[in-house]
Amino acid sequence: MAKPVRLTQQEIEDNLRKGIWTNDAIAGFWDRNARLYPAAEAMVDSKTRLTWAEGNLRINRLALGLLELGLKKDEMLVVQLPNSVELHLFRLACEKAGILCMPVQRNLREREMDYILRQTDAAGVVIPWQFREFNYFDMIKTLRPNLPGLRHVLVEGDKVPEGAVSVKEMLEKPLEKKYAAGYLQKTTCKGTDFYLVMHTTGTTGFPKFVEYPMAPRIFSNKGFIQNFKLTRADILGAFSAASAGANCIAYFTAPEVAAKVVWEEHFNPEEAFQLIEREKITVGLVVPTNLAMMLRHPSLGKYDLRSIRLWWCVGAMLPYPVALETEERLGGKILSGLGATDFGGFTIHPIDAPQQKRLLTLGKGIPGMTDIKLVDDSGREIPPGQVGEVWARGPAAVSGYYRDPKTTAQAWTPDGWFKFGDLGYLDKDGDLVLVGRKKDMIIRAGQNIYPIEIENILLTHPKVAAASIVGVPDPVVGEKACAFVVPKGNEKITFKEMVAFLTEQKLAPYKLPEALEFIDKLPLVAGEKVDKKALQGEATARLQAKTP
Repeated sequence: MAKPVRLTQQEIEDNLRKGIWTNDAIAGFWDRNARLYPAAEAMVDSKTRLTWAEGNLRINRLALGLLELGLKKDEMLVVQLPNSVELHLFRLACEKAGILCMPVQRNLREREMDYILRQTDAAGVVIPWQFREFNYFDMIKTLRPNLPGLRHVLVEGDKVPEGAVSVKEMLEKPLEKKYAAGYLQKTTCKGTDFYLVMHTTGTTGFPKFVEYPMAPRIFSNKGFIQNFKLTRADILGAFSAASAGANCIAYFTAPEVAAKVVWEEHFNPEEAFQLIEREKITVGLVVPTNLAMMLRHPSLGKYDLRSIRLWWCVGAMLPYPVALETEERLGGKILSGLGATDFGGFTIHPIDAPQQKRLLTLGKGIPGMTDIKLVDDSGREIPPGQVGEVWARGPAAVSGYYRDPKTTAQAWTPDGWFKFGDLGYLDKDGDLVLVGRKKDMIIRAGQNIYPIEIENILLTHPKVAAASIVGVPDPVVGEKACAFVVPKGNEKITFKEMVAFLTEQKLAPYKLPEALEFIDKLPLVAGEKVDKKALQGEATARLQAKTP
């Protein structure tokens, strides 16, 4: 099975000996739950409802079907499906078959998919024929002549085009009767190896590929279960995009406590309200965009959302005004934490932490799992209260970049610290407060401006629905701040009003934006983070056009 690039054999053995890691697999929780709770519901989407026994049977059929197709140990299967039962099943089937699996965003197109399939030497790809008016099969058909290693195209759905393998037929074929009961035990991925590879969603260049061994993921479950107070009685709603970090709880953590997961294939606020009411969802897995869309939707108030006790919101920084409004109007408590595809999640609050702590800070590193520190530009640790770059390490971290030891060495220090690129500080209680991305910081005449501070204030103005601050080049001061605002309603805030409002909120004069631009909606990367690079280009172009 694939060996982690960053971890030494000694580190692996030490963590196993200390009982920090085990060689268990996520699929093992499914085997257990199928025995203990065979008739209890495990997964739901718009088309399918599966019990633990039914789901486990389908996982085994898919695993055996992939092996019968000729997919071999450590070959790559790329899975491009929406949030759905089938996506979940394929991840687990690959784990049992010992095949590498890379789930990818469904909104990737020819350029990105060609890069991913080529760089990973993918032997197979799983797609819908069509979804939301896009023909995925035609895309793969166009790319396939230049991908000689791509032997199998699997298509999910009732109808399958000629030349593709039907996922539905694989699920209906009783292969479990052909093989001995323990056949898949010899192929199932061990916890200290990896089969899952995730791709990053950065705003520049092509994605990087990250190894996800199961042992660190299962180890990190302890922190989430404890801080969420997660039990078998919980029902998780996976509302964010399929590859979003919030959904890691649905995949890695929910099976350990035998909690049910409800998948929304494509996020729609009213459908989310309906799912919460109908399924009695207790934990919502979201990104900030999901919450903002729910709060603005005219159907808010028409549905019973009282079952929600917790929103786990990650992927981007959640503005304080949005967090406060969520708890007031949607109910439940907001929990956020810091993490990254390149590392995993590593800070969290307990659900019963005070509201101001939960909404204004990201908590602490989970004891025994993750250490954090703040460093200056030279990598020296700085004291609490000072702003620096966030570094983290610990046995809950991922194992590096797939087939890329060079990039791994650049991102991780020799003694195991990962450089996040986020700027923050530790408050008097040791909780982490983020001030923004290092690359997004604006330096005006030698003074640092952190966009999130200005954005959070602007969001409290009654004429502002959304806001983003970006830096644009200036020949005199180096950079100046430009505010992009999405108006709330028909009335727009004026530049004079904006400056006066920010000044009233005691914002220092050098932090005041020197330009105001309006936009219908903020551009997003993977439906999660504001695309600051795109906004910087747009701001530069607009301001140049206004220059006489």
